[in-house]
Amino acid sequence: MIAIKNADLGATINPKGAELISLIHHASEIDFMWSADPAFWGKSSPVLFPIVGSLKEDSFIYKNTTYHLPRHGFARDRVFVVENQTEDSVTFLLKSDEASLKVFPFEFEFRLNYKIEENQLHVKYEVTNTGEAEMYFSVGGHPAFKVPVVAGTSYEDFYLEFNVAEDLMRWPLTKEGLIEAAPEKLLVDDSHLPLTKELFYQDALVFKHLQSDSVTLKSDKTSHQLKFDFKGFPFLGIWAAKNADFVCIEPWFGIADSANHNQQLTEKEGINQLNMNETFERTWGVRVE
Repeated sequence: MIAIKNADLGATINPKGAELISLIHHASEIDFMWSADPAFWGKSSPVLFPIVGSLKEDSFIYKNTTYHLPRHGFARDRVFVVENQTEDSVTFLLKSDEASLKVFPFEFEFRLNYKIEENQLHVKYEVTNTGEAEMYFSVGGHPAFKVPVVAGTSYEDFYLEFNVAEDLMRWPLTKEGLIEAAPEKLLVDDSHLPLTKELFYQDALVFKHLQSDSVTLKSDKTSHQLKFDFKGFPFLGIWAAKNADFVCIEPWFGIADSANHNQQLTEKEGINQLNMNETFERTWGVRVE
């Protein structure tokens, strides 16, 4: 495990999947991350690469060849190399190899940088196309934050507050994890989404192109809260395993296939195209109090 810290925060990251497993606010001694209890969901913050969500029939077509990938891709199950580390930051690196090229025909370098500044953790994705042709990929986060945050409160005491009032449309998922053809209305001109266990009984809440670029996990019964910034990510997922004490706030640059998708990778909704030697960068952040 790799640990970084400053006077306000401490974070621990597992090189397998470069997965954030703890985020401790020193003053309150609160660890804001989900404990990865395997009875519900045995992960805490998997990285989603080179796809986000499910592919139709777990496969995509590129240049008349069919490739197979599981939901959210393979990076979460690979061991990253620690490229650089200081007291308050660390950069992990994953490179394409013979195994990855069999399922994803692009050469790449994928870096995750974790950096603590005051009471905020920044998580930056860097994808570099090291091949000799255009590269197509998606990337995203899946951090799970424990709810309730403090003892003496309940799950239902907490809510998510978007920084802009939204006409919030949820895109339902099929049982295969594909995006349905039409959205469902969730909020009308409102920024306040109460948390309940039942909210996630039909899988994740999937949102496209929100006006908001941050959301705060908070309760009127405690001053401790978590603000999540996702500026530059066109899609957002919110999810929890059934009856589990956490909520995932998931910034995505990419999205699951639609139920009627033709499986062509270059025509996939939300797919990112990267030219030779170019680098893609996106950062999300979480501030805790």
